[in-house]
Amino acid sequence: MKIIKKKDKIFLAGHNGLLGSSILKKLKEFGYKNIITIPKKKLDLRDQLKVKKFLEKTKPKIVIIAAARVGGIFANNKYRADFIYDNLTIQNNLIHSSYKNNIRHLIFFGSSCIYPRLAKQPIQEESLLTSELEYTNEPYAIAKIAGIKMCESYNHQYKTNYKCLMPTNTYGPNDNYDLKTSHFYPALLKKIYLAQKNKKKIIEVWGTGKAKRELIYVDDIADACIFFMNKKTNDTLINIGTGKDYTITWYAKFIQKILKTNFKIKYNKKFPDGTPRKVLNISKAKKYGWRPKTTLKKGTLLTYKNFIEKYEN
Repeated sequence: MKIIKKKDKIFLAGHNGLLGSSILKKLKEFGYKNIITIPKKKLDLRDQLKVKKFLEKTKPKIVIIAAARVGGIFANNKYRADFIYDNLTIQNNLIHSSYKNNIRHLIFFGSSCIYPRLAKQPIQEESLLTSELEYTNEPYAIAKIAGIKMCESYNHQYKTNYKCLMPTNTYGPNDNYDLKTSHFYPALLKKIYLAQKNKKKIIEVWGTGKAKRELIYVDDIADACIFFMNKKTNDTLINIGTGKDYTITWYAKFIQKILKTNFKIKYNKKFPDGTPRKVLNISKAKKYGWRPKTTLKKGTLLTYKNFIEKYEN
């Protein structure tokens, strides 16, 4: 029996972002009719009283928290105060107001950067808080860890059903392509596109190119959201990934290969690599019956097509 029925009210926070827009699309595809969304201009999720009143008025059966301040290594390191304040405030208001309004079901999204910088690979959920975090994204990671522990604590004390899904590096349509604030993959896609367009022979990669990263297509995370909101679990924290990782250089060459281009790679070592390696152990998610579906090639081509449409318009 499904926990969230097709007619139940679902409040999706962050519906315009990379992940939120994919979740909204998937919920509609799965036949959910009663999805509540609200733009930032109408509801500042950092305003506790307004969030509480909004949930009192709308009374959803489940809250999905896809709203967050996110960015790549440059943005995380430069805007450290904004990242910790905004993320703590948004999630605190939504989690606590959900409890206060007797909303028993909630999905909270974090990120694989919650785990220690030198965690044993592939990273298990049990690695959380076992050693130091990566400095460049520490404020964001601490905020997300606080959200996980808040959900765990409310589940323990108030018997709520609040689940925390931790995706690895995410890419897909509707991503951020600002070269200063984006994640590495959309930045690579844009750099290769611009090099093609401007007939350049070189693309620049930040760092040494040796850091290893795992990627997951955003629609697979949206599938995981719907899967786990309807699944009884004994775990609050569940990793969502592909279990495969490659170097930044490998990704730069992979994109060029599928787009049939060839540029020389120049490394800008003024920028840090960040965590040396980050790949998730997804055995818990698999145990419950979830698996990713989208190949890197298919996901990249879909993302690139969407980028060109948006960028050229």
